[in-house]
Amino acid sequence: MIYIKKITELAHHTAALIIEEGDYVVDATAGKGSDTIFLAEKVGPGGHVYAFDIQQEALFKTTERLKERGLDSRVTLIHAGHENLSNYIKKPVTAVMYNLGYLPGSNRQVTTEFGSTMKSFKQALNLLKPGGVITIVLYPGHFEGKREKEALLPVCNNLSSSDFAVLYVKLVNQVNEPPELLVIQKIFT
Repeated sequence: MIYIKKITELAHHTAALIIEEGDYVVDATAGKGSDTIFLAEKVGPGGHVYAFDIQQEALFKTTERLKERGLDSRVTLIHAGHENLSNYIKKPVTAVMYNLGYLPGSNRQVTTEFGSTMKSFKQALNLLKPGGVITIVLYPGHFEGKREKEALLPVCNNLSSSDFAVLYVKLVNQVNEPPELLVIQKIFT
């Protein structure tokens, strides 16, 4: 039985089904490090995580949390926007995780933006190895989050079904505009 309290847990559960020890993966939005830690644990000592964030504050917090768990050697933290994925990653990856929006407890005016998210997403599709997965947690409850959702959904809808499988999860019984999840898996060809 799976009990999902938050949509981010469903993203982790989905990625955990795909990621194996020794894999190379990406946390496109490091934030406070929850996805980075999850990924570092999943890839084990033989794998590697590339974690991106534009805020130094986020990278400091992520570094601190990784060191506490002895996982820092498995991660390369990159102080750059996720639209720069292909500048840093040259090999196929098994998973790319996005947790869009703003850094919790920080300036809510600093958010991911639909333009850079779209550039990043297109790069992630190209970096993904067959069988790999992209998870995107969307936050349509704020202006930029709504723009990201409105940009991503049509692009995902138009991905070739012979190349990708796309899942869209929305919690329909929650108030306001709760987070939503997109899962994109590259089909084995």
